Amino acid sequence: MKKFVYGNTPGMLKQEINEDPASYAAQDAVFMGIPWEGGVTWSAYAGTELLPKAIRNASARYTGYLPELDDINVWDNLKVTDGGDLGCEPSDTLKTFEKITEKAKELFASGTVPIFLGGDHSITFPIMRGLGETKKGKVGIIHMDAHFDNREIFGDDPYARCCPLHRISELESVKNTSIVHFGIRGARNAPQDGAYAKKIGAKVVTINDIRMGDMKDYMKLVKEAYDTAADGTDAVYVTVCSDVLDIAYNPGGPLDGNGLTTFELFNALYYFACRGIAGFDVVEVYPPMDPNNTSSHIAVQMILYVLAGLSKKKAEEK
Repeated sequence: MKKFVYGNTPGMLKQEINEDPASYAAQDAVFMGIPWEGGVTWSAYAGTELLPKAIRNASARYTGYLPELDDINVWDNLKVTDGGDLGCEPSDTLKTFEKITEKAKELFASGTVPIFLGGDHSITFPIMRGLGETKKGKVGIIHMDAHFDNREIFGDDPYARCCPLHRISELESVKNTSIVHFGIRGARNAPQDGAYAKKIGAKVVTINDIRMGDMKDYMKLVKEAYDTAADGTDAVYVTVCSDVLDIAYNPGGPLDGNGLTTFELFNALYYFACRGIAGFDVVEVYPPMDPNNTSSHIAVQMILYVLAGLSKKKAEEK
């Protein structure tokens, strides 16, 4: 097994690189990098294809021990490996998406929990397509984001980073009333975005819903989000756009204020993973705009809280 993805980039959280799909069934989770950026929708906000490398480099600083979560050490219960990066086709969106779907199907069919390192947010559509083609029943999704990302088309591109939830809602495998938009806020949304969410019956949790209560009320919203995504579905998938966080916590992401704190986000991810998730992705960090790699480190910590939840769930099942 290899220790480096490429050059001197280490495996995620110091795990060895394992590109043998036949071995994934023995793993509780598999990291998979998707170094993809499609059309850039605004100015210089680009560079998401560098995020898998930035996350892995940042992850070298971390253990799997989280004292705030009852002394959980994720490595006590979990077997985890790094599957490397998917080979994307920079000039061919459809071909890249086909490759993402096939890799997602391979991972989901193995029974492991894939953790995808994006990439822009468009990658969630081909991942969800792969999940739906693997499961017998319907699937739900918890979409943590400042924005609905359900635009029907952007310019002439139906697969832009602001369109994945529209494409996902069109999949026969997805139960639209089990689509949850969590953390929605701000005027970078458009009226048609909210109207489409209402039209398909998606659940919307805005930042005001979150801010009008205390932490106990917040965790009730988190529970309701999971219950909605799991209602009548065979699997729950979680996707996080970095801008669900307030810009104060996310200097390498979009400039969106009035967002979640890291405390709120991490605890939600831990709860979701404790309940059971089919997979997870983190997207939309621009390493070139983040000289201190703050957002990449926050992405690593998101992943650690997901792993902690999976670890607790596995320990309880034992």
